[in-house]
Amino acid sequence: MALATTLKRAAPCRARMRGVSLLEMLLVIALIAVAGVLAASVLGGGIDGLRLRSAGKQIAAELRQTRTRAIASGVPQQFEIDPRNGRWSSSLGHHGEVPRQLRVVFTGAREVQPRPGQGAIRFFADGASSGGRIDLAAREAHWRIDVAWITGEVRSGRIEAPP
Repeated sequence: MALATTLKRAAPCRARMRGVSLLEMLLVIALIAVAGVLAASVLGGGIDGLRLRSAGKQIAAELRQTRTRAIASGVPQQFEIDPRNGRWSSSLGHHGEVPRQLRVVFTGAREVQPRPGQGAIRFFADGASSGGRIDLAAREAHWRIDVAWITGEVRSGRIEAPP
């Protein structure tokens, strides 16, 4: 009889001790995902910030590749950009577009300018270049790509708003 009483008392305890349901677990995961997306957009400048960073890194990588090709082949190579249309191309046959949400400003040597309103950076066989600067902007965020004329070094990164 004592055993039966003990079993009856244990049964209600088991009913009260239940686990987490699948629905509750999915709800918690969804809340964590939403919080993560919101935090990333606040810290990273949102979608425009992602576009800015992506376009800046893509153009910088293409400039570096064009410079490398000039050194390896011993033949000058050229990168061209049309700031009004946001299009760029290189003598390697690569081309791309800057997202329309971004503003593009090019500063460089007029002597290598292919057409009025367009810019170019020429890389020479010794690694030097004609030099230039490409500024990308989205709202308050700015990305700058600098190409040194003596060394041809390509540097890029986020900057404070230019004056």
